[in-house]
Amino acid sequence: MRIVVKVGTSTLAHATGRLNIRHVEGLVKVLSDLKNAGHEVILVSSGAIGMGVGKLNLPGKPADMPTKQAAAAVGQCELMYTYDKLFAQYNHTVAQMLLTSEDIDHADRRRNFENTMARLLELGALPVINENDTVATAEIKVGDNDTLGAIVACSIGADLLVLLSDIEGLYTADPRKDPDARLIPVVESVTPEIAALAGGKGSGLATGGMETKLRAAGMVTAAGCDMVITNGEHPERLYDILEGKAVGTRFLGEKGTPSSSSSC
Repeated sequence: MRIVVKVGTSTLAHATGRLNIRHVEGLVKVLSDLKNAGHEVILVSSGAIGMGVGKLNLPGKPADMPTKQAAAAVGQCELMYTYDKLFAQYNHTVAQMLLTSEDIDHADRRRNFENTMARLLELGALPVINENDTVATAEIKVGDNDTLGAIVACSIGADLLVLLSDIEGLYTADPRKDPDARLIPVVESVTPEIAALAGGKGSGLATGGMETKLRAAGMVTAAGCDMVITNGEHPERLYDILEGKAVGTRFLGEKGTPSSSSSC
């Protein structure tokens, strides 16, 4: 299978912005094992700004754009150093790709991105993709990495997109506020009723929320790709997800619709 795994800042870093070593090491181990089993794996990784906040000892996520971009520049170095070091322990080579919306919206640049991705996978590399926060402004931002993960999944014809988050999946209500909220195991179609279940974003360092995840689900399922939302604290659940077991919330891709870049 060709799998895109998106991991959020809340999984990669503590609230302080410092690396969550246990989570990251567990994730790298499982992804390396999946590659060893013959799967093609693409990692869409948030965390540059969050880790930059920790590295620079800032009191919290900055509000102004120059400081955000400075934090991203510092944090992206830390992020890729960590991935390179950990994946190398399992004899896997990582490749960094930083994108803005212009790289997706411009036909030639998007084609170059898709060609590079295809060759990296042919060469056995594990692409690590993030938005280019050091240069992106409001006009050229993809906006969030849930959407970026969906765009990548559509562009490369992925079989599955997994969003690792700080929540178990999609609930009938916000489980942080409603003790009667129930996990929805399967969503056959992203209807207006399903979209209405979206709440606010999670941690203070994060940029996404359930709304962005449901938007991503609409994009990839229309392209025939399944999507799963599950808790990033348990990367070993990826094994169960690939075996089709009930984990988190699975959004079913539209049958008979081949995944393609034209769908996103």
